[in-house]
Amino acid sequence: MIRVQVPATTANLGPGFDCLGMALELYNVVEIIPIPMGTVIEVSGEGSNEIPKDEHNMVYQAAQKVFRQVGYSPSGLKLRLANQIPVARGLGSSTSAIVGGVIAANLLSGGKLSIKDIISLASSLEGHPDNVAPAVLGGIVVSVQADGEVKCLKIKPPHGLKGVVAIPDFSMVTKVSREMLPSQVPFQDAAFNVGRASLLVAALQQGDLSLLGAAMEDRLHQPMRSSMIPGFKKVLAAAKLAGARGVTLSGAGPTVIAFADSNLELIARVMGETFRQNGVKCRVLVLKPSPVGARALEIK
Repeated sequence: MIRVQVPATTANLGPGFDCLGMALELYNVVEIIPIPMGTVIEVSGEGSNEIPKDEHNMVYQAAQKVFRQVGYSPSGLKLRLANQIPVARGLGSSTSAIVGGVIAANLLSGGKLSIKDIISLASSLEGHPDNVAPAVLGGIVVSVQADGEVKCLKIKPPHGLKGVVAIPDFSMVTKVSREMLPSQVPFQDAAFNVGRASLLVAALQQGDLSLLGAAMEDRLHQPMRSSMIPGFKKVLAAAKLAGARGVTLSGAGPTVIAFADSNLELIARVMGETFRQNGVKCRVLVLKPSPVGARALEIK
């Protein structure tokens, strides 16, 4: 029996579209057990009533991809999925399923894939590495696809930094939210994001949280996606007024994440209240960055 824990992730961090991500201390656990025949999938926690329990399950599909690649053929499989990460809320639930399936299957089949192979394979299934790399490596990761592979660098999260996540009770599927984005953007907007993303990486690397407010601004994806979230601009303004260093959409949304090193309870309260004032039910969590990525909890 293989048991793997995978952290939640928040992608983009504002301007770093498809290339920046951070792991968070909220976890899904994947268990994979060989059985004599057939497929059994059990899901508990988040998404237990909506996640497929057949061959369409993402963990199952990721595991099968590994088995085909390494030439391993189990007679049957039992999967147990214990989920803390909300589904389709912009916190990397699909990535956690893919990464968990890849790593568990790799361990079950003899550990033939390297970390680099795991990131590459999981990114090919997910479509981009911004969530995958931090889910595997932990911390904050800059990642790009180049020369047929994923190239990435990990940054240690600044001391004291935490994320206040306001999670609305409705979902936004990444594929659908991507269809809202333009095929071309004005040169000025591209230059705006290049500057902000560069400043953000430098600020995180040096631990200068005072720059996050300006550095986390975005013009490439957030204006379009946030138009589907009632009260989004008011939630951002309220979080900043309460002391947040920077506030942005988490991944494709609808979750909003505020980064702060103080006033955490106040920020959480005003984000939740502002959403509710705009007709959106939500829950709010205060999460630490996860310094480590996916890891095996048990191997028998």
